[in-house]
Amino acid sequence: MAHEEDALEHERASWKPSAGLAVAVPDPVENPGLPGHRHRMTDQDPQAMKRAVRTVYTLFYFSVAASIWASIAYMIFPIESGALIDIRYNNLFIGLGIGFALLSIGIGTIHWGKSVMSDKEYIEDRHATRGRDETRQGAVNVFVEANEDSGFGRREIIRNSLFAALAASIIPGITLFRGLAPQDEDPVKLLSHTMWKEGSRLSHDPSGRPIRAADVTLGSAFHVIPEELAGLGHDEGYLEEKAKAIVLLMRLQPEQLNPETNKMDWTYDGIVAYSKVCTHVGCPVALYEQQTHHLLCPCHQSQFDVANGAAVIFGPAARPLPQLPITVDAEGYLVAKSDFHEPVGPSFWERK
Repeated sequence: MAHEEDALEHERASWKPSAGLAVAVPDPVENPGLPGHRHRMTDQDPQAMKRAVRTVYTLFYFSVAASIWASIAYMIFPIESGALIDIRYNNLFIGLGIGFALLSIGIGTIHWGKSVMSDKEYIEDRHATRGRDETRQGAVNVFVEANEDSGFGRREIIRNSLFAALAASIIPGITLFRGLAPQDEDPVKLLSHTMWKEGSRLSHDPSGRPIRAADVTLGSAFHVIPEELAGLGHDEGYLEEKAKAIVLLMRLQPEQLNPETNKMDWTYDGIVAYSKVCTHVGCPVALYEQQTHHLLCPCHQSQFDVANGAAVIFGPAARPLPQLPITVDAEGYLVAKSDFHEPVGPSFWERK
């Protein structure tokens, strides 16, 4: 019965130090206890409490206004011109809106806790990890009491203004998603075509030096871009075009290419070219195993079999790597016969 009345009795026994560790202190420090309770101004003056409540919900509503301003600033200060001053204004005013929105929520929440919520001191005794059912029920009661002390359920204007501020803080993020899509061009068209075209020479990345077929040895792998891309400036879309056009070039024995799964007229003397962009989520497929002829994506471990049309043999990728049709020109340089015949990279909503 004693154990049932005191569920912590066995634990308290284990808390006592052993005889070998006990130290007798002749003048132990007395427990000073808690200092006297200091009443806040809002506890003593009803008008001060009203002002504090008004300050809290005003900050929350200011957060709503700042979130809306961030979305408006996105439209008032567009960046389509590409001018540095336009980008600077866009970042400045959107950043100020989002910053003030989140700052107001933080300050309002702190002011609510310090000035409006119930001001009491609590002493929480240490207890076992698994308490009795009465203790667990007491934990539930704590939340009920916290709701009562904070006034969360009672002070509707503060609660509703907080909900409005939190909901509005999401608006700028949703608005900024618009900037991820091209403004004046069809994104489906942009995703479906690259810089490769008939006669484009395959060149080393990033030097742009053209590649002769005779320079591609068995078992080698080259990171390849169109020759025209090497002369493109960064302010002219170099990275965007490279992200779509980057290719891996490999050479196998012609008899190692399975004619049932490979487009043999898209190869040249065992040389094949496949998109380097993984068809899972667009990571670079940069690892080539000479002996197995497998390409490995290091992000999520998708593997593609080059000898069988870069078919997926492991991992989350859903389709083979797109193949670039290649041949050689009169000077022996490798050239593309056309662009890819399907979109590169991960599947998207308009892929056909």
